[in-house]
Amino acid sequence: MSLQVIKWLYPGMNVKRWVLLLAVGIMLISGGFWLLAGVEILTLFERNVLALLYQVTGRLPPFATTIVAIVFLLMGVTLASVGIRQTIRTLLFELDPGRANNVVDIMFSRRLLRRGPHVVAIGGGTGLSTLLRGLKEYTSNITAIVTVADDGGSSGRLREDFGVLPPGDIRNTLVALADAEPLMQELFQYRFPGDNALSGHSFGNLFITAMNQIAGDFDEAIQLSSKVLAIRGKVLPSTLESVVLKAEYADGCVVTGESHIPLEGKRIRRVFIEPHDVEPLDEALQAIAAADIIVLGPGSLYTSIMPNLLVASMVEEIRKSAAVRVYICNVMTQPGETAGYTASDHLRAVLDHVGPNFVHYCLMNNTTIAEASAKRYRAQDAYPVVNDPAEVRALGAIPVMRPLINESNLVRHDPKRLAGAVLELAKHHRVRRYLLNFRK
Repeated sequence: MSLQVIKWLYPGMNVKRWVLLLAVGIMLISGGFWLLAGVEILTLFERNVLALLYQVTGRLPPFATTIVAIVFLLMGVTLASVGIRQTIRTLLFELDPGRANNVVDIMFSRRLLRRGPHVVAIGGGTGLSTLLRGLKEYTSNITAIVTVADDGGSSGRLREDFGVLPPGDIRNTLVALADAEPLMQELFQYRFPGDNALSGHSFGNLFITAMNQIAGDFDEAIQLSSKVLAIRGKVLPSTLESVVLKAEYADGCVVTGESHIPLEGKRIRRVFIEPHDVEPLDEALQAIAAADIIVLGPGSLYTSIMPNLLVASMVEEIRKSAAVRVYICNVMTQPGETAGYTASDHLRAVLDHVGPNFVHYCLMNNTTIAEASAKRYRAQDAYPVVNDPAEVRALGAIPVMRPLINESNLVRHDPKRLAGAVLELAKHHRVRRYLLNFRK
């Protein structure tokens, strides 16, 4: 007998009783089947049961053996079920006490999520995180492709001090997809206060940086961090090469650095990265090729979404994909990036960088924003994005308007509404494509 087997027999394991119950249940089930087949394998036990039945009733009823066999089967199934259930609960309690009582729910949920559509979400910042929090309730087949152009705040400091790719957007994405305990998610988002070497840094950024130092590879650091947070899906940087984002404004002026671009307050003509020929991850291209849905946004148009599309061959791979492509327009304009932009202006900016006929649908919010919220945003020179569906359609995309926001202190997309609208569009697109092919 191996050491691993012997360990199950140690006192206090709380498994032996349930395994024994399972064994008795299996024996009773076997005995019931054999009795139905007319074979006695537990002769003494079976005869004693029949004798007891005779003493109680004064006679053996017709089909006594069949009745005993059915009783054996019922008892066996009951005992075996209890034995299996309690054994699994005991094991799960040791591994994850909080979920020991929800075995069926966990298994059902995970199997259902594994059957969900394959979604590739491209972007960065809080917009991408919002979308992912909604999508993970419908599918675990999610690949988030995240920008690595950030050079401000904690990410910028770590990038400069350690030569690591900026971890901030990666961290937010990991937390959004996390299936770990809320405390672990809160820990990753914790930001050190005060005026010291750690002030402004988030724990998650430091953790990913440390993982990068240990693994020697940023992608491996992300995968290891993904295991810690038990995420649903996969997070990939758009490239593993260090890139610098630059913007050219309408007046011809060029500014370097993602964090500096919104500060000029001028209309942006285009953005570009240097070096311009960086390669994407093969895994990202494979995810795009296998996708059922590809989503751009929501998020900062020029500094979160666009940098991903500037990575070499990313756009070509998206165009080749058979997936439905959805652009999610922001709810509010952003000072320094999209001041005065309508929905079609957002879409036009994307198409100016990647070429025409790139997205199938443009998803816009049509819920009226409360005046109190609008007033707060006006003080920051931000306004609701005006929907102009006719202009969106003229750009080659189908305009779709849905109630998508959740107003609290901030006017942002509601994760559940947003994910539901995206999946509804994907389903509609499949039906539409089928009907078009059928008519041909």
